[in-house]
Amino acid sequence: MTLHEDAVLVLKGYDGQPELREVYLEHLAAHPGGVYKPCEAGHVTGSALVIDPERERVLLTLHKKLGMWLQMGGHCEPGDATLADAAMREAREESGITDGLTLLPGGPVRLDRHPIPAPCNWHLDVQYAVLAPAGALEAISDESLDLRWFPYAQVAEVADTSVVRLLEATLARL
Repeated sequence: MTLHEDAVLVLKGYDGQPELREVYLEHLAAHPGGVYKPCEAGHVTGSALVIDPERERVLLTLHKKLGMWLQMGGHCEPGDATLADAAMREAREESGITDGLTLLPGGPVRLDRHPIPAPCNWHLDVQYAVLAPAGALEAISDESLDLRWFPYAQVAEVADTSVVRLLEATLARL
């Protein structure tokens, strides 16, 4: 199965956000390379909110280019077999937590479509949640200005609405 085929299956099985889900599926139907960065019409990305439910906190990265506190995430790569693999790879790379991260069961938590600068137009982000193991030690990556754990209640003070909605959807699934 290709990453494109996996993306279609994942999105067809996703119960939430039906209108946005249809936008993603139409994009993939029109663009066989729509899961990769070179697709100028936009491309699917995978992200993951790293969460520590025991300590009621999330790990956010201060994105180097955007200067915003965000969940871990980014472009799909040819070595990614599935969207979940892409999200997990990004979570490990950007959090520095290489062992013990586990995907929250149930598939994607939500979708977020946002504009990006030309030549591409859109990121069609498929957002997962990843559980951090007890005592996880984070390490900042080259892609980030900072990396920090935030209590649930503080996320709305530092992050944009998309991150707040991702946290809310994650907590509802927990």
